[in-house]
Amino acid sequence: MRMSNLTEFSEFILLGLSSRPEDQKPLFALFLVIYLVTLMGNLLIILAIHSDPQLQMPMYFFLSILSFADICYTTVIVPKMLVNFLSEKKTISYAECLAQMYFFLVFGNIDSYLLAAMAIDRYVAICNPFHYVTLMNRRCCVLLLAFSITFSCLHSLLHVLLVNQLTFCASNVILHFFCDVSPVLKLSCSSTFVSEVVAMTEGLASVMAPFVCIIISYLRILIAILKIPSASGKCKAFSTCSSHLTVVTLFYGSISYVYLQPLSSYTVKDRIATINYTVLTSMLNPFIYSLRNKDMKRGLEKLINRIKYQMQGFSSIKANKICGP
Repeated sequence: MRMSNLTEFSEFILLGLSSRPEDQKPLFALFLVIYLVTLMGNLLIILAIHSDPQLQMPMYFFLSILSFADICYTTVIVPKMLVNFLSEKKTISYAECLAQMYFFLVFGNIDSYLLAAMAIDRYVAICNPFHYVTLMNRRCCVLLLAFSITFSCLHSLLHVLLVNQLTFCASNVILHFFCDVSPVLKLSCSSTFVSEVVAMTEGLASVMAPFVCIIISYLRILIAILKIPSASGKCKAFSTCSSHLTVVTLFYGSISYVYLQPLSSYTVKDRIATINYTVLTSMLNPFIYSLRNKDMKRGLEKLINRIKYQMQGFSSIKANKICGP
């Protein structure tokens, strides 16, 4: 990375969600709770899937990777937010800013492509149930995951390299709580035309491609469900998709609101909307999948019971050592 591009300063100031001192501690407490719940919820999802033989299916394989990506996604953003809430100097170095931007884009794109892979899985399960095991085999799942990661890394690298070519000399105050592309571009003294064109072409295509895949998959699923004669059969088929559909709506709804608009119109409302898909969606995913999915709920109950049993065994061993001769 060419650090010489930063002509008059070597760091940015993150304005955050609020500049009022009285808001900082309440915001710190709120986002600390959200972050801990996100870590705990997604970690439980991962452990439940990998410890339950009945959850060793493509859908849950992708869900476990999605939970891991969500942990990474929030970790890229929230810890720095927490530090800045309690710090007078809300600064981030130029290198840290580019690194945060890169990993934010990587895990955000991985999330969107995993959601598309999960939509394909649901399409095959409902529309081609007799060929499901053959089509959604381990090799296919690994290839989908490898494509998601590789494309996301290359896509993110392109945008970060373009930002690194810009000159920043007027202001170093980023009107956001992390280094997102759009707020950083607004600080540039040099032309951002190329970056904006790439964002509106390649960037838009990278976001819309998985979304279109999801739409097509669900249209085919809807057609297949409507052909099911019984009402109970329709409800059962739709229930297997409801959790995924809820997550897709939350994720793409907030992304569309923030990014499908001109760079000049980026406002405070966009900062608040960004919280939905960077923080809240990652926190809500475990609840959505555990409350609306019977298999996942059962897997979590088994995991929690196993943990309780092990803790009770540990407590009894400890008590025997204390009370022993």
